[in-house]
Amino acid sequence: MSEITRKATRYLASLVLITVINFTLPRFMPGDPVKNLIGEDVYVSENVMKELRAELGLDMPLYEQFVSFLSDLLHLDLGYSYHLHAPVAEILLDRMSWTLLFVGVSVIVGALLGSLLGALAGWKPERRMSRFAGFAFVVLSCTPPYFLALLFLYLFSFKLGLFPSKGFYDFPEIGNMLHHLFLPVCVMSIFSASRNFLVMRGSVIQEKEQLYVLYARAKGLHDTGILFRHIIKNASLPAITLLALDFGFLFSGALFIEIIFSLNGMGTLIYGAIMGKDYPLLQGAFLVIALTALFANMLADLLYVLIDPRVRRPA
Repeated sequence: MSEITRKATRYLASLVLITVINFTLPRFMPGDPVKNLIGEDVYVSENVMKELRAELGLDMPLYEQFVSFLSDLLHLDLGYSYHLHAPVAEILLDRMSWTLLFVGVSVIVGALLGSLLGALAGWKPERRMSRFAGFAFVVLSCTPPYFLALLFLYLFSFKLGLFPSKGFYDFPEIGNMLHHLFLPVCVMSIFSASRNFLVMRGSVIQEKEQLYVLYARAKGLHDTGILFRHIIKNASLPAITLLALDFGFLFSGALFIEIIFSLNGMGTLIYGAIMGKDYPLLQGAFLVIALTALFANMLADLLYVLIDPRVRRPA
């Protein structure tokens, strides 16, 4: 079996598993979505409850609901939201653009900043600044993103009043949007940079002991040239893997940060869907997040092929 076939099989199996988990996970939550939709203080007869369940398709056995779910997915139909009374696809497109902007900027800034600082710290780890940076980024990587968000919100928003505490903007203007997004992006970028820093630092420390580095020194190359022209290319392979994994991880972490900063993105949307037991909306949101992480891993595989010739070479 060729490498391409193995990768395609692996991604296809992941997609099937994602689809099954995406369907079953919301239904494991306690509570009745119909009662939640009506309200706890409202009394309706059992016949009305049965009619509502039939209208929502919740009266069918689980396997029939799953077949209906798969059929809708094949027709690119993510369903209709119980509470927001709109197609799930339209709701997700409206909210997802903000979250992708927020997460995308954070991933790029965190990857560039963390990789650069990690490479410099790994090249000369004996320096005092490198040790201090290593300690600081270890602490940051062990701190949950939502806790960092609370600290930033308390210090820079409530205490100093430098940034707004909630929302994407007061009025749709670039400067106002940047002002509102600065703190959330900073939190996610710092957390992402800390993880990339540690991986790149360890990878550079390992790579600089290789023979090609000694050969580059013998040719008379300067330290900066050896680091940026030779070592970083080889040391970046673990960072690319982390970047692909981080995209899904930061996506889920961004949901909590969106709730803390009251950003009207996927985080608040999923929180409302969980509280309202809105199965179609939860299924659609989880599916988008899982497919985004899967696509990021596929992109990382392609980057591996472009950067590392050993991946292209047959065994």
